[in-house]
Amino acid sequence: MAGNTTDSLIGKVALVTGAARGLGVEISRDLAARGAHVIVGARDHRKAEDVAAELRERGGAASALKLDVTHEEDRRAAYASIDNAHGKLDILVNNAGILLDSPDGGTPAPRQPSEALPHVLRETFEVNFFAPIFLTQLLLPLLKRSDAPRVVNVSSIRGSLTHLSDPASPVYPVRALGYDSSKAALNAFTVLIAEELRGTPIKINAIHPGWLRTGMGGERATMSVEDGARTAVQYATLGEEGPTGGFFFLDERLPW
Repeated sequence: MAGNTTDSLIGKVALVTGAARGLGVEISRDLAARGAHVIVGARDHRKAEDVAAELRERGGAASALKLDVTHEEDRRAAYASIDNAHGKLDILVNNAGILLDSPDGGTPAPRQPSEALPHVLRETFEVNFFAPIFLTQLLLPLLKRSDAPRVVNVSSIRGSLTHLSDPASPVYPVRALGYDSSKAALNAFTVLIAEELRGTPIKINAIHPGWLRTGMGGERATMSVEDGARTAVQYATLGEEGPTGGFFFLDERLPW
């Protein structure tokens, strides 16, 4: 389903958001190991520096970037920094995300959708939906300078309307309005911008990394971050024949 991928990323520049912990760190490690210069984006610049230093110690190329994806000034500073240092961007992984509806991904939301709190909904959408839209829009000129630009939107199976409405689905009982609907909206953005750019070298896909053992996923999760990074990296390194405008877990195309 995914088409061919590019093993060597030498000469490529990749920005990973939310890269100071969990899945973002592992995605950064994998991209750096393949030869990309990885820009570690995170709200806490010191933590981003720590991750970038680790990548360099492993023999990779990496730099840190203070990037709160919800702040316009940080997004614009990111553009200027990447433009000045590299003049282009080959890979953008919109990984930063939050879950506020429940303590972790394995716990049903204590409030039903009819009781969801306005501030939880607004804050969740700012991070999970508006931020990746505005960052992608802003960085698009840099992506267009790449020979093979790739954008990966880290979504979730909980953004699948098919799964949310299926009583047999494992995500059906959770009913976390903020998180689930923000990921469904991110999926819609993925479809719309991919169709706008279809016929260009840019490939944009949404991915479900799996239920991961992270602070967000919780201890009962079934997959490690190493496993979870596989899907993100697979679609960040798509070859020319790879898909665009899809929703995937590894080679499986997921229902919207």
